[in-house]
Amino acid sequence: MLQEWIHEEHTDGYGVKWKITEVLHEEQTKYQKLSVVNTVEWGRTLILDGNVQTTETDEYIYHEMMVHPAMNTHDHVEKVLIIGGGDGGVLKEIVKYDTVTKIDMVEIDEGVVNASKKYFPKISSGFVDQRVNLLIEDGIQYVKNCTTKYDLVIIDSSDPIGPAIGLYSKDFYQDVFSLLKEAGIMVAQSESPMFYREIFQSIYKNISDVFPQQFVYLASIPTYIAGPWAFTMAIKRDNPLKIASDIEPLTGLQYYNKNIHCSAFSLPEYIKKLLLA
Repeated sequence: MLQEWIHEEHTDGYGVKWKITEVLHEEQTKYQKLSVVNTVEWGRTLILDGNVQTTETDEYIYHEMMVHPAMNTHDHVEKVLIIGGGDGGVLKEIVKYDTVTKIDMVEIDEGVVNASKKYFPKISSGFVDQRVNLLIEDGIQYVKNCTTKYDLVIIDSSDPIGPAIGLYSKDFYQDVFSLLKEAGIMVAQSESPMFYREIFQSIYKNISDVFPQQFVYLASIPTYIAGPWAFTMAIKRDNPLKIASDIEPLTGLQYYNKNIHCSAFSLPEYIKKLLLA
């Protein structure tokens, strides 16, 4: 921490600062530096290796968009696998669905789970659901050795540095493909097409090399200050993307609705060109 400010560098020439009022927790886990702070604008904030991961003020945008487009594209999701997502935000959204019977969650860093349970009780509320099976282990090895078949796999990974690098590889996506059911769907957070063009393109290419259909969609997340944030939905079988007006999403959500579902997949020209490059 630098006095009362956190300086987060996005690129060599671009960064942002976050003013903090209190440091609630700091530790060096086995994998990364973890901090929980109170910020002036965003409330409690989880920081990993100096980068903002989630805040209690705007977390719902990212987590709703990680979950609900796929849940409203697949006809009937019962078994879900979450890779990463130690803050519990994706889990919080998944447990809202009564059709889901089993949720396996694989997080490599138990420190993230413990800090979220203590300091972000609303975000981490899904951990108490009886359908959840939390595994503290390497997600890469889990999907390589897994024999369970899933309807939906969500890759809620941090940026492609450190322990998360392998979660962006073609080999990893191939392993995910193998454990999906015939109509299965994978969703992966895909970075910013504006500031992380090469990473974004690499994610899309690696997914495209494995899945017959893939669709990029976007959301603007205020604390991910790098332009629109991308997500990639990959569908195992050749099946049209469901964006019809008959979608009936859950009530009580703060960001996602069926109009957002339809519009999120409409990409600006510069992103379309990146996908074709």
